[in-house]
Amino acid sequence: MTASVRIAAAQYPIGEPDSFASWQGKVGQWVSDAATKGAQLLVFPEYAAMELAAIDKATASDLHASLRAVVALGPRIDAHYADLARQFGVVLIGGTRPFGQEDGQIVNRATLYMPDGQTAYQDKIMMTRFERESWDIKGGKSLRVFRTSLGMLGISTCYDIEFPMIARAQAQAGAQAILCPSCTDSLQGYHRVRIGAQARALENQIFVAQAPTVGMAPWSPALDENYGAAGLFVPPDGDSPDDGVVAIGTEGQGAWVMADADLARVNRWRTEGAVRPFAHWPEQYCGAIASDLPVEVVPLD
Repeated sequence: MTASVRIAAAQYPIGEPDSFASWQGKVGQWVSDAATKGAQLLVFPEYAAMELAAIDKATASDLHASLRAVVALGPRIDAHYADLARQFGVVLIGGTRPFGQEDGQIVNRATLYMPDGQTAYQDKIMMTRFERESWDIKGGKSLRVFRTSLGMLGISTCYDIEFPMIARAQAQAGAQAILCPSCTDSLQGYHRVRIGAQARALENQIFVAQAPTVGMAPWSPALDENYGAAGLFVPPDGDSPDDGVVAIGTEGQGAWVMADADLARVNRWRTEGAVRPFAHWPEQYCGAIASDLPVEVVPLD
């Protein structure tokens, strides 16, 4: 495991690509820029892949038709991100995308791409009202933690980070950092996710990285408005920043936000911290037995 990891969280501006090749060029330039600056772990936002709906002008303004169009592009999206991870020698989470399952249901899938060609995924568990009521996207049924050469990683996509038991299960399974791709259409939504990310960092004494979409896309019924700032958050304790914010971007601006994360600090926070919320967690149940969520550990190292 690498002692210190340079994490790059994207404040990714939603564009209007006119071809798949132009989208490939955009994403490729973003990955190249981050890798050139030494980033080892790259996080793209939730639903960033939905900008590909712009390619088909006949269906781009139709919510469900645009959803199906991006589902159909899935294999090509995966292939491009996988090529970039190999080419630049980085671990990256591609922009999450709608994924069609064999039973016909669609989930919101975050895929982790490794430099050696391995891939793994985490489906979003908790659906927002928009996903439930307008898109009919279903929640995932399993949680994973990924053992990589950089460290143990979990993924909690957007709304997931607002629910403490998801991150808790990942932390108990060994996650040292939780990666949070997000997509929010208001500043209130952004702050809900950010507050959740900081709360999960505090509760679990862990790193949490948030990567949001930004910018306006009036052509898209799915990504019309995007607000947020990327950030890396930690528990405010010991040698951490007083507010727990290691790095934060400027809201609304397209940019990478980068910071170095020494994942060994997780153990120090938990054993030597002024407070020990990770260890003291069971005490809140007042002696009752809390059922643990099953988590699959996927070896990628």
